[in-house]
Formats: sequence, C-alpha cells, structure tokens
Amino acid sequence: MQPVGRDDVEAARAALAGVVRPTPVTPSRVLEAMVGGPVLLKCENLQRAGSFKIRGAYRRIQRLTADERARGVVAASAGNHAQGVALAAQLLGTRATVYMPAGAPLPKVEATREYGAQVELVESLDETFAAATAFAERTGAVLIHPFDHPDIVAGQGTVGLEILEQVPDVATIVVCTGGGGLLAGIAAACVPAGVRVVGVQAAGLAAWPPSLAAGAPTSVAGTTIADGIAVSRPGEVPFALVRALVEEIVTVDEEALARGVLRCLEREKLLVEPAGAAAAAALAEYPGRWPAPVVAVVSGGNVDPVLLVDLVRRGLVAAGRYVALRVRLPDRPGYLADVLRLVGRAGGNVVDVEHRRLSASGTAPGTVDVALTLETRGHDHRTAILAELAAAGWDVTAEP
Repeated sequence: MQPVGRDDVEAARAALAGVVRPTPVTPSRVLEAMVGGPVLLKCENLQRAGSFKIRGAYRRIQRLTADERARGVVAASAGNHAQGVALAAQLLGTRATVYMPAGAPLPKVEATREYGAQVELVESLDETFAAATAFAERTGAVLIHPFDHPDIVAGQGTVGLEILEQVPDVATIVVCTGGGGLLAGIAAACVPAGVRVVGVQAAGLAAWPPSLAAGAPTSVAGTTIADGIAVSRPGEVPFALVRALVEEIVTVDEEALARGVLRCLEREKLLVEPAGAAAAAALAEYPGRWPAPVVAVVSGGNVDPVLLVDLVRRGLVAAGRYVALRVRLPDRPGYLADVLRLVGRAGGNVVDVEHRRLSASGTAPGTVDVALTLETRGHDHRTAILAELAAAGWDVTAEP
C-alpha cells in the first residue's frame, strides 16, 4: 500500500465536507496552569456518532466501488468504530454488519443498531475480528478495519487539518493511540507543517513502545479502562507513518485516566470516555514537557453511564477527594460518635459508615472495625484527617 500523505488527507477532507462537523477547540485554563502555556482541547467527543471514527469509516466506504458497496460492509468493534461504520454505511446507502462482544455496553450496542447496522454479538472482543473476517469471506462483504487502511488513516487525519486552521500557531498536538489510525493521520497532516505530534497510550496495554523498539508491530497483553485504545498490536499502515513522523509516545496509568475523565467532566464541562481523556491526562502527568501552544485531542465521548459512575469514583480517589478508611475501636457505646465528631470538626464529609464486629479473627476481644467512606478536599486534607484520627489514639488504616 502507498503511504498516506498530506494530499490524501486533503482529499479525504473534501469528501467529508457536509458529512462530519468541524469540531470546536476550547481553551483549558486548568491544563494551561499545569503546562505553563496555552492548551486547547479538540472536542471530537462532539462529533457525529460521538467520536472521530466517522471520518475514517466514511472515507473508506465512500471509496468502495459500486459493486463492493452492493455487497455490504462488515466491521468488528466494541463501540466507537461500530457506530462510525454504521452511520457511514447508512449515509452511503450500503448494508453494515457489525460484530460486537456480548459484554459491550448496552448504549453502544443500541446506538449501532439505531444507525441501521445489523449487530451480531460474540463471546469476547478477541473473537469479533475473526467473526467479521469469516463473514466477509462467506458473503463478499468488505471488511472495514478500524485503523489499518490508508483511507481510514487519511480520514482520521482530517482532525489535524482542522487543528491547523483553528490554532495556526500550534506547536504540539497530543493524541491518544491504540492501533494508530488517528495518530498516523494527524501526523501525516501536521508534521509537514512543522508541528510536533505526540502519542499517548494506556500503560496497561501499551503496544507502541515495544513495537517501535523492535522496528515492527508487536503484540502485547494487558487490560485498561480505556477500551477505545485497548489494542494489542499496532496496524502495519499506521506503524510506518508513526515510526517516521511521531517523535514520542508516552503512557498514562489507570489513575491518570480516571482523573482525566473527572477533570474533563468537572472543570471542562465535557463528557469524555477514558480513551478520549488520555491526551489531556498526559498533559497533567508530563507538565511542561512539550512546547506550547498545545492541542490535546479529545477523541470520543461514548462512555457507558455505569462505567462513568465508577470512573468518577476512581477519579475522586485518585485526586484524594474520596477516601475509604478503617478505624479500630473498643466495642463500647460512644466511641463511634467520638470518631464521627472528630471527622466532622476536621471538615470531612461522611458518605458511608459500616460497623464490623470482629470474632475469631485474632484481634483483641471487645473491639470492632468501623469502615468509613469520606469526601475530602484533596490529598492534603485527607492526610490531615488521618493524622488527627491517629493523634487521638485510634488505630487507623486507609484503604487503597
């Protein structure tokens, strides 16, 4: 396959005119304070179907022949690519079949169906691609890969062209990456213009660092809450571009991703999935590392509400604003009230109390464990409350 260049991305943008919406960039004062220079968020979470994926999917299907479109298309995805392919197929008048894991969040499955796709559920995410490939071989449908095709890469690169117009003095663009389609496309569009492009992976499933070290796409194992970039092996097409154009790829851990989701929700007023928050999380984890102005690409906002509740809790814990602790007390009247009064005077807000009576556990007779869940104002406040409890003579343990 021919490498993707700036001309290919420009052609994709012309094809996408009137199909995708140019998403806004919004300044982030919180991240600016951390970075020490202008930071803007490129809000692809506000794109049609909730992520950048419609760009590549539409360009890929639009470039099919009439005969290929008549045979339909098939894809494998846990969410964003599924919705992008379903919407693109609907707009272009072709049938779409999408294989999704049975455990995929219900809102993503239902959205894919609402865009007109036939959804087939299989046991796991690992099985979806094999099932989609078998369907393509059996029916003649065209497999629409989520990242490993030049048309996909060119379509995703149109995000970069918009950034160049919206932020003409941009120095660095930070982009989350799984298989590499978005990162490679933005690099193809923006590196020739003198912009530094940086990739961000979830540390729990980071295939790019070992792949770049080995000089070829390499498979890794792992897990991450950022399902949008949970890819075990980079694509061949993106790899060649990223290796040639991208200066650096960094990783962020699960706590940083959770804090990123919470920060976007609380401070930026943006609903963002964990993968979509990865670039913003990297700016907070590596402040001042890259030249400003910096644009962080918020790649998507398709987050399951059930997961969102857990992510907010994780983010609060990671920010020191939500703490679970155990206090061991004598099993006599009044001691629990004393602890709660101390917590209240220290400014902690009690969310939950569980009184655990101990028996046959090797502890001293006549004692109980009280599990407290508190809201605090941050790490310093959390530490102060724990210190006050310890100074009062209580046996206190903070749970991780």
